[in-house]
Amino acid sequence: MTIRIRQAGMADLGTICRLRLQRTTWLAERGWDQWTRQGRGLPIERFARAAGRAVRAGETWIAEIDGEPAGTITINGRADAGLWSPGEIADAVIVHYMIVDVRFSGHGLGPALLAHAAAMARAARRTWVRLDAWTTNTDLHAYYRRAGFRLARMAGPDAPGPSGALFERRADAWLGAPLLTSAQPGRRAG
Repeated sequence: MTIRIRQAGMADLGTICRLRLQRTTWLAERGWDQWTRQGRGLPIERFARAAGRAVRAGETWIAEIDGEPAGTITINGRADAGLWSPGEIADAVIVHYMIVDVRFSGHGLGPALLAHAAAMARAARRTWVRLDAWTTNTDLHAYYRRAGFRLARMAGPDAPGPSGALFERRADAWLGAPLLTSAQPGRRAG
């Protein structure tokens, strides 16, 4: 099994939306409201527009296993208002929309995508990889803790959306770890 991470193109937008819909259904079947309308998640149409903007900006990546698209991640230097301070954003890359195809769960894609974000952070001379996770999805919180992230804090009441669990990990924490991808940080995140 070979994991390769490549920059997404507009031809990947359908795959990215399919991954989002698949994972939303998977989560709902387990009792989580993440990404659902009831949970105040972005409707798929708005998600598709946001994902398309990120793809056009060169901020989105596709993970492939043996040539088949198996996951995605968006990495940039922006966060939703009210989550991270300007200083925290300035010294970090922010992870968005990390989604792994359920067929490939357990194959190391999540760690590979997060390691890619760390490589992007180091290439941009940023210290941190930061992300916001769905506030009520405690299984997701546990996943990020197992991946070496720490809960920085829960966003305050002024946070605009349902993802208020703020996690971070130093970008240099991945140094010395075995490389899982053939990813090359090719663009400055920001």
